[in-house]
Amino acid sequence: MKAPLPICHLDRCFLCRHSLPGWINAIAANRKHLKFRKGQSICREGDPVSGVYFLYDGVVKVHKRWTEGKELIINFAKAGDIVGYRGLGGEKVYPVSITALTPATFCFIDLAFFESTLQVNYPLTYAMMELYANELRDAERRMRNLALMDVKGRLADTLLTLHRKFGEAKGGYIDLLLSRQDMASYTGTTYETLFRMLNELVRERALSVNGKKIIIKKPAKLRALSTLA
Repeated sequence: MKAPLPICHLDRCFLCRHSLPGWINAIAANRKHLKFRKGQSICREGDPVSGVYFLYDGVVKVHKRWTEGKELIINFAKAGDIVGYRGLGGEKVYPVSITALTPATFCFIDLAFFESTLQVNYPLTYAMMELYANELRDAERRMRNLALMDVKGRLADTLLTLHRKFGEAKGGYIDLLLSRQDMASYTGTTYETLFRMLNELVRERALSVNGKKIIIKKPAKLRALSTLA
């Protein structure tokens, strides 16, 4: 006997939150419960699109090949977020890879049913439009930062973004424990440069760092560093 699927958090899940109440039973009948280990790939750049993933618990990174042997992390997703939607459209291939940073559980919706859901549920379609608009705005901001902002400013922006998205753990540190390499890939720099900039911010007492735990001590200083004139 299959284990029962976890009960959706209707106020948190992107799909259920924006779907019409009468459609929830159809979603329950068509979703699949998928679990991934830490470090396991959910989908790879260039794979054909099979569907979209709604993160039930855990954290994943969305990343893309950048230069030879290097990657650029585009975003992080946490419980309640949708991933895999970047593959929607005419070409029907995933333009990014998604990898679990922690053990992760998803509700998976195959492509045909998701497209039918969009046609029936106008609140969901509108929410997807808003999601794409916000993603485009954030992508343009990050491209501007990569072109015009120095590494220290980009690192400050990275830390503020992660703090805003994940909040603080009980000890006051950002509630996402990233490797230095992943942080460098999200900031758009090398491991060595990121390490040096982190140490500078620690010396300036803007941060407190203990292994992967980072506490922002001077948010105003980070905001000033990450603001372009």
